[in-house]
Amino acid sequence: MSDPSMKEKDVEASIRGPSPDLAVGEVKDVRNADAALAFLRHEGTVREMTPQDHKKLVRKIDLMIMPIMWGCYFFQYLDKTLINYANVMGLQEDAHITKAQFSNLALIFYVSYLAFEFPHGYGMQRLPTAKYLGAMVFFWGTIVASTSACKNWGALVTTRVLLGVFESAVAPSLILITGMWYKANEQPLRTGIWYLGTGTGTVVGSLISYGFQHYKSSTFTSWQIMFLVVGLMTCCHGLVVMLILPDNPMKSRLTHDEKVWAIERLRENQTGIENKHFKPAQVFECLTDPQTWMLCLITIASNVPNGAVSSFQATLIKGFGYDSKTTALLQIPSGFISIIAILIATYLAGRFSQRAWNLIALLVPGIMGGCLLAFLPDENKIGKLIGNYLTNCIGATLPLLYSWVSSNIAGHSKKVTMNALLLMSFCIGNIIGPLTFTAESAPEYVPAKISIVVTCTVAAVLTIALRMYYVWENKRRDALPDGHKADVEFSDLTDRKNKEFRYRL
Repeated sequence: MSDPSMKEKDVEASIRGPSPDLAVGEVKDVRNADAALAFLRHEGTVREMTPQDHKKLVRKIDLMIMPIMWGCYFFQYLDKTLINYANVMGLQEDAHITKAQFSNLALIFYVSYLAFEFPHGYGMQRLPTAKYLGAMVFFWGTIVASTSACKNWGALVTTRVLLGVFESAVAPSLILITGMWYKANEQPLRTGIWYLGTGTGTVVGSLISYGFQHYKSSTFTSWQIMFLVVGLMTCCHGLVVMLILPDNPMKSRLTHDEKVWAIERLRENQTGIENKHFKPAQVFECLTDPQTWMLCLITIASNVPNGAVSSFQATLIKGFGYDSKTTALLQIPSGFISIIAILIATYLAGRFSQRAWNLIALLVPGIMGGCLLAFLPDENKIGKLIGNYLTNCIGATLPLLYSWVSSNIAGHSKKVTMNALLLMSFCIGNIIGPLTFTAESAPEYVPAKISIVVTCTVAAVLTIALRMYYVWENKRRDALPDGHKADVEFSDLTDRKNKEFRYRL
């Protein structure tokens, strides 16, 4: 997965770092700086990294962490949407709950997800990131397996609350890990690869649902067996994360030279790798930074339709007149569309360093899909089905937002705070989305479909505004006097304090 466009001089620069001739000072307080700086100052010099070394290193990093990260997001998405498949497999009837109560289950999950973002952010900064992530994966796997024993409303509410608590650690952890290992131009595609867990989760979930609907037993229902099997698989992956995924490059299985190369090549990011000291000043800066709230509003607006689609896709398709088994199969193309959209958008964003335009390009099919769902006549089932499929492009905006935050927010305490706010915004959008599906508007749900069109349009306008802000800020910094502080890249300065930092568009 190494970038084929990387030139030899770029590789050499990434290991040499900034020229000492430009230095006007240096970072002296190593304890308060990034952990990578202390590592580099104690490790001495290593041989120069060649272009061949660079390709081999990136490939080794990819193989070491990407499959595990993908697995985390795959199980996170599959496990939270199992309730969607269980609903068409008879969950409502078996648990004796109403349509309104089922809708509230999606809401409850995101409320607890939202509430625990800040605690997880603090935990990820203070504790080993990979071990923390693995523990959360294992815990939510036990909750998914326990859902197989739920037979009433109270039990389902309890499991959904706990599922939201533990799953809320996944995305911010993966964003941090991606930033620890990859250069800014590599991050969109890598984020897209682990985010493919959503598309593959949709495909696998649909096939699992279809398969388990053929299971017949007087003891257990098909949806109970589904929750039990998938929950146990998730627990196994949690153990894999704790045992195999490294906490950072300094503690990885790379050779000594490779560890130094892995750190040095990230100098140009200016975002550091890790700092275990919580800094309230960086939290305050995050809360007063204009980009913070623009990113949050874009995330909310783009996730209102995403929340609606992920929670009610099976319900929508079944409402077109298909039976339960056909509905499960008809959800499979949604997963493939999501996969294609994610891969194309994240590749182009990294290749041309243009996140904003790719994000807008994903919102356009969402607007078109919402229009088809809302305004086509009921008898045009094929047209409505196509509209439903187009809305699956909207979810691909999230990895672009993740990579935007990873590459444009510096200072470790600021990063974990921004990650928490981003995921809280994700939750708010996903809370609002299902609420647009009201019992009064069933089975057409026209207000919900119109909301897809409106919120996608709002997200596109806000994205343009954010890009204009970044362009203005970069030009303002370009006009400042030149000067370089040695090792500023690993000083744990925020993007606003470090005047050498430039925002990625």
